[in-house]
Amino acid sequence: LVAKFADNRKDDAGSFRLSSHFSIYPQFMFHLRRSDFLQTFGNSPDETSFFRWSLMRENTTSSLIMIQPTLLAYSFSGPPVPVLLDVTSIAADRILLLDTFFHVVVFSGETIASWRKQGYHEQPGHENFRELLHAPKEDAADILRGRFPTPMYIECDQNGSQARFLLSKLNPSVTHTSNQTAGSEMIFTDDVSLQVFMDHLKRLAVQS
Repeated sequence: LVAKFADNRKDDAGSFRLSSHFSIYPQFMFHLRRSDFLQTFGNSPDETSFFRWSLMRENTTSSLIMIQPTLLAYSFSGPPVPVLLDVTSIAADRILLLDTFFHVVVFSGETIASWRKQGYHEQPGHENFRELLHAPKEDAADILRGRFPTPMYIECDQNGSQARFLLSKLNPSVTHTSNQTAGSEMIFTDDVSLQVFMDHLKRLAVQS
């Protein structure tokens, strides 16, 4: 499909170009390939059927969220902002809100989680931190109230066992086999990253 709509020269992957109207299509296919619609390991047949049934009955916006979840970052530097669905979006001093339609996850970075456990948000003079902790939970509650069936709500911390609900949806651009910088988050997986997927797609699209 991309070979038909892309501009390219035969056998030259560097010449591969998609129009602005079609440019995000490959990344949706990348996330669809990794989704619970196609990856059934760990899910019962009933769960897989429910996921696929939901995809067929929901509106376009909800279906797109199912395929490529939304990710918001909360920090002291300003209001929440959308960030890439990528492991590099994880930072010790920010909170992430993931909406997969079926799950809503509030993920605290390592520093945020440590401060919360020490009770800084309950002490005078730390009102900004208290507001930072409250904001993603409030937005998550809005999502839960406005959706049926109600998604599973999960709060988790960086390096915690429940963090898998976030990590499983992120592009594994940094893994245990990468030359990552000290302190950066990584994902232990053999799955290919979006970049590797795109490179392979380009080679297939331009081959004679």
